[in-house]
Amino acid sequence: MGAAQLVSLFLALTAAAVRAVSAAGARPSEVAVGALFTYDSVIGRAARLAVEIAVDDVNADGTVLAGTKLSLKSHDTNCSAFIGTVEALQLMEENVVAVIGPQSSGIGHVISHVANELHVPLLSFAATDPALSALEYPYFLRTTISDYFQMNAVASIVDYYQWKRVTAIFVDDDYGRGGVSALGDALAAKRATISYKAAIPPNSNSNVISDVLFRANMMESRVMVVHVNPDTGMRIFSIANKLQMMASGYVWIVTDWLAAVLDSSASRDLKDMSHIQGLVILRQHTPESDAKNKFISKWNTVARNRSDISGLNSYGLYAYDTVWTVAHAIDQFLNSGQQINFSTDPRLHDSSGSTLRLSTLKVFDGGEQMLQQLLLTNFTGVTGPVQFGSDRNLVRPAYDILNVGGSVSRLIGYWSNYSGLSIAAPEILYHKPPNSSAQQLDNVVWPGDSTTIPKGWVFPNNGQPLRVGVPNKASFKELVSSGGPGNVTGYCIDVFNAAIKLLPYPVPLKFITIGDGKKNPIYIGIVRMVANNSLDAAVGDFAIVRNGTALAEYTQPYVEAGLVIVAPVKQVTPSAWAFLKPFTLEMWCVTGALFILVGVVVWLLEHRINEEFRGSPRRQVATIFWFSFSTMFYSHRENTVSALGRFVLIIWLFVVLIITSSYTASLTSILTVQQLDTGITGLDSLISSSLPIGYQNGKFTKRYLTLELNIPESRLVALNTIQDYADALNRGPKNGGVAVIVDEKPYIDIFLAHYCNFRIVGQQFTREGWGFSFQRDSPLAEDMSTAILQLSESGQLQRIHDEWFKRPSCAYDDDSQVGATRLGIGSFSGLFLMCALICLFALVVFFVRICWQYNQYSNSDAEDEPGAADADVVQRRPSRLGSFKGLLQFVDKKEEEIRRKMKRRSSDKAAGSSDALSVSSAY
Repeated sequence: MGAAQLVSLFLALTAAAVRAVSAAGARPSEVAVGALFTYDSVIGRAARLAVEIAVDDVNADGTVLAGTKLSLKSHDTNCSAFIGTVEALQLMEENVVAVIGPQSSGIGHVISHVANELHVPLLSFAATDPALSALEYPYFLRTTISDYFQMNAVASIVDYYQWKRVTAIFVDDDYGRGGVSALGDALAAKRATISYKAAIPPNSNSNVISDVLFRANMMESRVMVVHVNPDTGMRIFSIANKLQMMASGYVWIVTDWLAAVLDSSASRDLKDMSHIQGLVILRQHTPESDAKNKFISKWNTVARNRSDISGLNSYGLYAYDTVWTVAHAIDQFLNSGQQINFSTDPRLHDSSGSTLRLSTLKVFDGGEQMLQQLLLTNFTGVTGPVQFGSDRNLVRPAYDILNVGGSVSRLIGYWSNYSGLSIAAPEILYHKPPNSSAQQLDNVVWPGDSTTIPKGWVFPNNGQPLRVGVPNKASFKELVSSGGPGNVTGYCIDVFNAAIKLLPYPVPLKFITIGDGKKNPIYIGIVRMVANNSLDAAVGDFAIVRNGTALAEYTQPYVEAGLVIVAPVKQVTPSAWAFLKPFTLEMWCVTGALFILVGVVVWLLEHRINEEFRGSPRRQVATIFWFSFSTMFYSHRENTVSALGRFVLIIWLFVVLIITSSYTASLTSILTVQQLDTGITGLDSLISSSLPIGYQNGKFTKRYLTLELNIPESRLVALNTIQDYADALNRGPKNGGVAVIVDEKPYIDIFLAHYCNFRIVGQQFTREGWGFSFQRDSPLAEDMSTAILQLSESGQLQRIHDEWFKRPSCAYDDDSQVGATRLGIGSFSGLFLMCALICLFALVVFFVRICWQYNQYSNSDAEDEPGAADADVVQRRPSRLGSFKGLLQFVDKKEEEIRRKMKRRSSDKAAGSSDALSVSSAY
């Protein structure tokens, strides 16, 4: 290597060294990171120590922030939104590139606006309010699990045990309100609801908490979801225990704040543990790992050295990973060549005389780039994978589900956003296809040391009696009858009382009659009273219809019902000529003509070959009529020998069978059934007519007839009592009455039990049932439905029915058609046409054959010379065999005679030819 080359290599190495020194000088020696949390709190004590350990670990790790020290600047928010805001502003004066915290969701809402202006990312390990994920707070990043997922876990537990109503007990601040709002949405997706919200003001004393819990205990729901702060929440259970709300039948589901309290208590107070027996608790799930165990061991060692009696909870784990998240982001920020610079904002200045020192607040110039690096975080920490999804939340949110029993809390399952409830750890299920249908939890010991799953809802003994509205009707007393205040009877009332007795809890009742007993009340109006909370339930003959279900909740139907038409009928006295009524005049005429036609056709087909169809003209005419009409009784004595004749006869006997069967059935119907006074025989004729229609006042029938069937309201006549029904039908349309009445089948059955001169016409044309009405989403509706099914399966429902409705003497066992009609030609037109075509076909075939024979016969006759022996035949043979008259005469001849003559002529012709040939040979 030459000298010049050595000089060049030396210069290159020198330049590289200079660039390396220059680059090293670009990285700051120290980067300030802020921390905001309440030092003296359950979460703060664990998080403060975890953050300090994390900073030491980062600074000791050469792979992260090499050559740069992470400097922590902590401020105590003192569990106050105002003080927290002030401390946050003071922290921003120290040129921090990120803030770990705040711990409180309320402070987070306020500080996030400051972070937006100064471009300083906030990474909170404890502010779980889902509202902080809004686009309004772009610089807020949650490094723990949002309450959005926790409330979905709570909703999954509620749905798993098939509860429908919960009472939410929460602290009335941003944290509590945000969590309850998310709980309401999650429950709605599971077809459940928050029936009562028990809001506890922040920093409340025991008296205030006791009042809130007392009002919550007055509600129906026994599923309590508690979402409060860890530092004051334990008082709730001691007060609830005094109010006897920790007894059997109650359900307490507590969010992760209680798990933080229990994990942080180094020596648990046995008295406090006795207040929380049977609770179901959620805790953020962190998978087991060597890194987690190593950190827990280090944390416990440092805590013992500091004589810290508080224990580590899951929030401390997330605080530790938050520091590492910031460290990785800063490292990537610096490695990308970015500089940490701050600049003043001209909008932040102190007005004259102000001491707020707003001018000391500076904007982090690289805040946007730092935020992007934070969102790209992807490493495995002590809490598991640390990575943010598109919604800026941590991926794979999961919770442990604990059950408190004795002095410990037992793990009964897990919830994850991936597969829902399970008894297998989420990290195991992540390697399998999601299966949200296989929900499972271990057995739970509920409050009161009960292993029976609580119903989750009871009718409170200390509540007001159930206000039950009952229609006071003018008629149909068998169904509902009012004998005064509190004295209601009837089939519907007995069914309701029997179902109430089957409920596993007592339900005090107070019946309230609606109506004056002279005119039927409007039933949909009573249902509206239930919807408007004027009544708790409506009991009676309430049909389950569409406009009612839009207002209230109905039980399982206990009676099948549907609209039917009832009309007046009369008994018809049979007359001497009743046997002619089955067929109309046209039918009789056509049938008679067809009888004669078939007789003529069979005579034509049989005349030439059958001696029974020959003879004198009088005899032949008599044979035609006798044969045709005797087939009606299958008593014809003439035999048919021709193929065509037998074919026609077979078809004709089939036609006769149909005619006689129809005649017999129609005559029987005419002589036995009743006849309608009107022409309405069913729904179609009801709609097409213009006759007045009666209906029961107050029921849904009028709405159905006008809206669904488009029947003009002018045709409808409102009626109230059974007597009104009978009078209106007896008067008829001509005398101011009605032609028919449309009502539900149970009413009509009662009506027909008293009046036998009316009948149901047509078919039932709607399908609905009667049920009891309750307020929307009332658990009583579901429990009563179960009780009604139990009554039906045990047979008690039928026994109650039999006690009220005995079989009336004038009821009809059969469902025979009312108003038999006469049979016309239209009913048999196809049959008659088929018979006529068969006859025509047979005649055509017959005449074609006759014409062919006649042509052969004429040709053979013209070639022969008559001899002396045939003189007598010549005299009888027509002079013109080709004439129509000759054809008729040919038809009248016997078939056997024609064949014999044609055969003889063929023989004579052959003999003549032989003689002629002999004479020719002689010559």
